[in-house]
Amino acid sequence: MQLKNISIASPSLDEEEWQALRAPLLSGWLTQGPKVAEFEKAFALRHDVNYALATTSCTTGLHLALMALGIGPDDEVIIPAFSWVATANVVLYCGAKPVFCDVDTETFNIKLEDIPNKLTEKTKAIIPVHLFGLCADIDGIKSILPPQIKIIEDAACAAGASYKGRSAGSLGDLAAFSFHPRKSITTGEGGMLTSNNKHQINLAEIMRNHGADIAEEIRHSSAKPYMLPDFKMLGFNYRMTDLQAAVGLVQLNKLDRFLQERLNWANYYKEHLQAITWLKPQKTPMYCTSHAWQSFVCYVDPDHLSISRNELMDFLLRKGISTRPGTHAIHNLSFYQEKFKLSEDDFPGARDCERNTLAIPLHNKMTKSDFDYVIEMFHEI
Repeated sequence: MQLKNISIASPSLDEEEWQALRAPLLSGWLTQGPKVAEFEKAFALRHDVNYALATTSCTTGLHLALMALGIGPDDEVIIPAFSWVATANVVLYCGAKPVFCDVDTETFNIKLEDIPNKLTEKTKAIIPVHLFGLCADIDGIKSILPPQIKIIEDAACAAGASYKGRSAGSLGDLAAFSFHPRKSITTGEGGMLTSNNKHQINLAEIMRNHGADIAEEIRHSSAKPYMLPDFKMLGFNYRMTDLQAAVGLVQLNKLDRFLQERLNWANYYKEHLQAITWLKPQKTPMYCTSHAWQSFVCYVDPDHLSISRNELMDFLLRKGISTRPGTHAIHNLSFYQEKFKLSEDDFPGARDCERNTLAIPLHNKMTKSDFDYVIEMFHEI
């Protein structure tokens, strides 16, 4: 085959998203406004929750979730050691302590057997990550936790995913999603916080807007729009713009089609790569009703391949195929190693996942010839 240039990810945008920007641009309402409210309502409906709150990112959504639950200094929050660094950072933003838990090397999600070892009287919450679009085993987690410990889903990769027939974002107390361009649907940057708890969402909504006791769009449409709000708590500026929400509404309408395409191609990869014994795709447990396949991540078995994972990535790059490690082992990052005196061997599952996972191209702009080319290059190895 002719040498190609295949990206690891690419947002699927077209004329419809471009045209969607006309309404907020012509109305002059560019900041958080009616399009954000419409996007929130549609996202909540799609994910079977009562409330959704648009934010600037999944990171800020997770931060608001912790703050809405009152997480603060001297509190501990359990998180998987194999995740994007933001999962740990948001705990520190609140003055709390992230307590790392190991992960399963087949699903790459939090390892249930390690959770009891992390529980203390200071544990206030856990943030299971639905890594790469595969929901964590929430019922298994609930069976381990004392009832007072809150569950915040890091659903950054999991828009449209489901667990035992229930939507990601509806499984815990709160959840946060990402709309970064590497995700299945995008608003550029952006995120969404979901919950069925009105009190928690109301607190998060106030904190999203600097701590103001009334939202800007409500104040501007009131009889006295000139009256400035009161501020009864410390808040942040975590508001999504109407420009982003206009794009998000179009993308959300395409989500189910995108997910079906990704599922079909993930199955195509599995079928045509199954003969390669050293390449093990992320395991999909029976509880997974719908995997979002934000990324197609495999474990490269170092005992059955004569080159390292990084040498494999170099080979594929020379062939025009972009790849990435799955994600970080957060406890191996310099800041966390130094702050908490951690060793890479403290969490062997996360350590091995960082060393040996490989994300290969999977996105909605790829063609059959692209997938066939990737498959051929793996067989060439």
